[in-house]
Amino acid sequence: MQNHVDEEKPPFSYGVKVGHVSTNAFSVHVEADARELVELARAWKVEAVESLSAELQINRWKRDGIRVKGTVSAKLTQACVVTLEPIETKVNEEFEQIFVPEGSKLARVATGSTAEMVLDPDGPDLPETFSGDTLDVGPIISEFVALAIDPYPRKPGAEFADHIELDDEQAAKRPSPFAALKDWKSGQ
Repeated sequence: MQNHVDEEKPPFSYGVKVGHVSTNAFSVHVEADARELVELARAWKVEAVESLSAELQINRWKRDGIRVKGTVSAKLTQACVVTLEPIETKVNEEFEQIFVPEGSKLARVATGSTAEMVLDPDGPDLPETFSGDTLDVGPIISEFVALAIDPYPRKPGAEFADHIELDDEQAAKRPSPFAALKDWKSGQ
C-alpha cells in the first residue's frame, strides 16, 4: 500500500501531520462516521458496516520514519454463502506498520550479489512509503480490517442440502465419462 496523493479519496481517512510526531508515542482514537461506514461497506462488498474504530499509538521511528501500532475493531453484516441470510461479523485485529518518506534509505530493500530479495515471512513487514507532510492512517486501518473479513461467511449449522456425495460403491457402479470415447477411434 503506497500512500500517494490519489484523485480518489479513500473511503476512510484520518491524516496525521508528520512534523508533529515525536519519539514519544501519542494515543489516538479514530472512528468512522456514517458516510464512511457506507463507503467502506461498498469497498469491502459487505451488506453493511455498523462500526469501525481504532486505538492507535503513533511515534517517530528512527530518524524520519513513523510507526503506527494499535488495535482496530469493526462490526459488519455479511450474507451467509449458503442461506444468504445476514450474519453479524466482528473483527478485532492488532497491527503495526512502519512508514518512511519516499526516497528514504530505509525504504530500500537490501539485495545480495545475485539481486535476490530474501524475506522472512515471520519477520516484520518492510516499511511502506508516504509522500508529503501528512500520513493518512485511515487506509491503513481499513486495510487490516479488510484482510480479516471472512470471504465465505457461513451461519452456524448451515449446510448445502442439495449436494450429495457418492460413496465408493456408488462411484464404482457409475459409468466412466470416457466410456463413450473408447469406441470412437474404432468407429472411424
